[in-house]
Amino acid sequence: MSGTVTEVDIVIVGCGAAGIATSIFAAQRRPGKSIMLLDGAEKIGAKILMSGGGRCNVANRNASASDYHGGSSIFIRHVLQAFPVDKTIRFFRDAGADLHEESDGKLFPATNQSRTVLNALVRRMNDIGIRLCPRHRVVEVIRKGGGFQIKTSAGIIAAPRIVLATGGMSYPQTGSDGSGYRIARSLGHGLIPPVPALVPLVLEGTRHRQLAGISQEIVLTLKRDGRGAAQFRGPMLWTHFGISGPAVLNMSGIWHRTKLGDSTARLQANFLPDDDFTSAELRLLNLASTHGRPSLQSVLSQFLPARVSRVLLQQMELDGQGCTSHLSRADRRRLLHSLLECELPVSGSRGYAEAEVTAGGVPLDEINPTTMESRICSGLHFAGEILDVDGRIGGFNFQWAWSSAWVAASAL
Repeated sequence: MSGTVTEVDIVIVGCGAAGIATSIFAAQRRPGKSIMLLDGAEKIGAKILMSGGGRCNVANRNASASDYHGGSSIFIRHVLQAFPVDKTIRFFRDAGADLHEESDGKLFPATNQSRTVLNALVRRMNDIGIRLCPRHRVVEVIRKGGGFQIKTSAGIIAAPRIVLATGGMSYPQTGSDGSGYRIARSLGHGLIPPVPALVPLVLEGTRHRQLAGISQEIVLTLKRDGRGAAQFRGPMLWTHFGISGPAVLNMSGIWHRTKLGDSTARLQANFLPDDDFTSAELRLLNLASTHGRPSLQSVLSQFLPARVSRVLLQQMELDGQGCTSHLSRADRRRLLHSLLECELPVSGSRGYAEAEVTAGGVPLDEINPTTMESRICSGLHFAGEILDVDGRIGGFNFQWAWSSAWVAASAL
């Protein structure tokens, strides 16, 4: 490491979505300021390229504070309002990446290629003269005088202001190792314990292996102390290791956080999302009374995918070939409870290697929402996933990156 100290006005640590956006917004608002963007990786934007199955779900038209978990919803709402989705659309259009809208408000590049998004951002950085420094892994940040001394693997940099946009710990193969948390703590910040979020869940036993590849609409409920603590409706995909799909991914971070403080929390699936017990029982009785004395398997297959109904009946030791009308009242009620409150024996998740985002991080009550500046260490700002904010699936986490970057850059 060279002993020469490079002096700049602003150092941004992390070349993900939030870091790149912060550098661009800062340069636009503060022409003439010297900005250095650091990252430990050789190539930048790996998460942008792999997101959305290589299509990059840039934002969501319907983004609001209710789509996020973590710290204060008032804080999140303030940041989102400062740079709403309409500004995101204009920003990318001006950068040469038009967006188009798909189901549920999801916004993708018109080319349906994530490379379009990254290329537009890099072009914009080059046009406004941002100094991009890959292979500059930050080893330590020290408060010195009225600013900071940043020790990297390629030299020492001094700056009066620094932005931590290092992300969390999801997709560690892209370089996300949680080092930003360590830096934040060394400068006096606390930490909400990070957990994987938007990640498939692993089930105990082997039942799910027989169902791998089947997707069905469900309502997923996290039960804590006998009451529902969180609920999501959407498709659930059975896999060889457990469950995935939008409803499961949205629940996963909450499940992880809840398990940290309550090991008794459990997950239930309602396979009949449009029914309660009374309406489900009426449907079952009506089908049982139809002409031809239908079997329990054939009736249940009108409620569920056939393979799911077959496995469920096997598990409950009910004869699927028997006449539905011969089902005892006790077995009928037992069956309906299994359909409406099916226990999913979750043993864990696929971890950070498959998590799209990290839940937890730097507490929001330690940050000023109008500047993204630390309330503990002046001159230190934050943007993106490093903060205790995580959104549901569908472009919400990228929108948080753009919005928090805008607020941080506005105050630099």
